Amino acid sequence: MSPNCIFCELNEEGTPWGNTDPERMWDLIRRYNDKAEIVVGKRILQETVPPPQDSKFPSINSISEIFGGKHINKNGVSWLMSDMKSPRDLELALDRIDSMNLREYIFPWNWEQEKRRIYEKYGLKPVGFFGIRGPVTLAMSLFGVENLIFLINDEPDLAARFRDTIIKLILFIWREMSREAGYSPGEEPRKFSFYDDNCAMLTAEMYEFFGYPILKKVFDICAPNDGDIRYQHSDSDMGHLLPVLSKLNFTGVNFGPNVLVQEIRKHMPKTRIDGQISPFTLMRNEEENLIKETKRDCEGAKNFGRGVNLTTAGGVNNGSLLTSMRAIMFAIQEFGQY
Repeated sequence: MSPNCIFCELNEEGTPWGNTDPERMWDLIRRYNDKAEIVVGKRILQETVPPPQDSKFPSINSISEIFGGKHINKNGVSWLMSDMKSPRDLELALDRIDSMNLREYIFPWNWEQEKRRIYEKYGLKPVGFFGIRGPVTLAMSLFGVENLIFLINDEPDLAARFRDTIIKLILFIWREMSREAGYSPGEEPRKFSFYDDNCAMLTAEMYEFFGYPILKKVFDICAPNDGDIRYQHSDSDMGHLLPVLSKLNFTGVNFGPNVLVQEIRKHMPKTRIDGQISPFTLMRNEEENLIKETKRDCEGAKNFGRGVNLTTAGGVNNGSLLTSMRAIMFAIQEFGQY
């Protein structure tokens, strides 16, 4: 479960993506955990004391903002928008990025003084950069779903330049934020995660051309060894990409609810599978179907002699109740032993 579920469970006003006052959120989490102890036997959300407001580091500009994108809030959800509509628009954006002083653009004017002040007052350092929403989701949000597909087909050289610029920006921010966090070169935490729902929009051939090289290069630099964390979340119907993704040696994946455990396991025999319960089955609190889906996933794991980390195939939505979690726990106890 997640903090998204608090409002419906407690019948409280608020939205999962809204700006809830930290003190109120802390109180809601404690009340939620009080109820969780009764329903499922444990406190399941972290009860972290809200940090002081002046201990937050200034926001840096993201890759989407480097491309000229803007985040627009609609109905409590942040959507990435962009004015790039044509190959010429994209080409101009890439030219601008090539001539840009990236560090000067990414970090705000008061970064150094705020970093020093926060460290002297609280002993805190910035955190590193270890994950991104993309790459296909990023590219399609900036340029459009159909536009990216046509670009890959019709102008592969420009599509490759777009792809390679995304690689450059990911690695630049990773190196800069690792340095800001106090890591020396070679001592950075070895991990990187991609959250890429829109990867399902590409054929396997298109993905191998555009998405795969980005993940491959980033993992080769940021998480090259067997024990390093290489993760992808894509809660979409992207089973057709499994043969391509299998070459990336993921340590963990979380795919869409229609991509079944046994299908994933055929292509990724050593990867931890997080899933594959449908988030909407959980949100609708369909206990009978939750038990069926849990049984299905347990049996799929048994057939290959390896386990599955029972979670939703995607995020946990507001409306998902603790009683539904208890139903899943019952099903795991009944069908998950082997």
